[in-house]
Amino acid sequence: MNPSPKEKAHFPMSFSFSHTMPTILTNNFFFFSIIIIFFFFLDFELGQAANSLADPHWHSATATWYGSPDGDGSDGGACGYGTLVDVKPLRARVGAVSPVLFMNGEGCGACYKVKCGDPSICSRRPVTGIVTDECPGGYCANGRLHFDLSGAAFSRMAVAGLGPQLRNRGEIPVFFRRTPCKYPGKNIAFHVNEGSTDYWLSLLVEFEDGDGDIGSMHIKQYNAVEWVEMKHVWGASWCIIGGPLKGPFSVKLTTLSTQRTLSARDVIPRNWSPKATYTSKLNFSP
Repeated sequence: MNPSPKEKAHFPMSFSFSHTMPTILTNNFFFFSIIIIFFFFLDFELGQAANSLADPHWHSATATWYGSPDGDGSDGGACGYGTLVDVKPLRARVGAVSPVLFMNGEGCGACYKVKCGDPSICSRRPVTGIVTDECPGGYCANGRLHFDLSGAAFSRMAVAGLGPQLRNRGEIPVFFRRTPCKYPGKNIAFHVNEGSTDYWLSLLVEFEDGDGDIGSMHIKQYNAVEWVEMKHVWGASWCIIGGPLKGPFSVKLTTLSTQRTLSARDVIPRNWSPKATYTSKLNFSP
């Protein structure tokens, strides 16, 4: 029996659908697979970038020690942390580095693991040092990679009981690598440097987890819309010149090593004062 005109129109549609459906499903499956793979690798790359500070490779350098044999190192330092280096969590972990690592103060706050290279007297245990000072001459000159550690930190690299012998060697070969800074229980704080006024405001960053260093800082005054870039003054200090400056101030900092950004809203109060320290409510994850 011959099909009706209506049935003739229906057959080609059914035939076309039944043959193209597997193709559509295959194409869709391929398309979504590509998307999944793309985001997988994107996530992987972002994860790698976020953790790029943790260098798995050890690099050669030299090290000396300063201060008293079992001391925590000298007060202050070129980074401007002042008496902060005398108390925990910085105490006994501070150190001076050569200019190639100090980088005109941009290396301030960075954390390194350092271990001795002589197995006859040294343990395999590295010590963690925080850059708080610069050693510009002597062992640190001529582009050398050098760490001038506190007596206590230098001694801890030795096998138990051999700290005095290690110190007697003076300069020793070491290996070092960057490591994320960790200040448990601490949030980023902003110290208003002495001499700050309504026309010149200088800030120093303390207890920065993660990179520890600073690549740029911006500040926003009361009721302002735009961020204003601060200038790097010296060490770990940044400033803004203008005025009269009106608080409260919000501060945004970007790390040097991995360009991570953090903004602390109204962290400097309206009635701020020089030599005061104001603590934010946040920090980077190390």
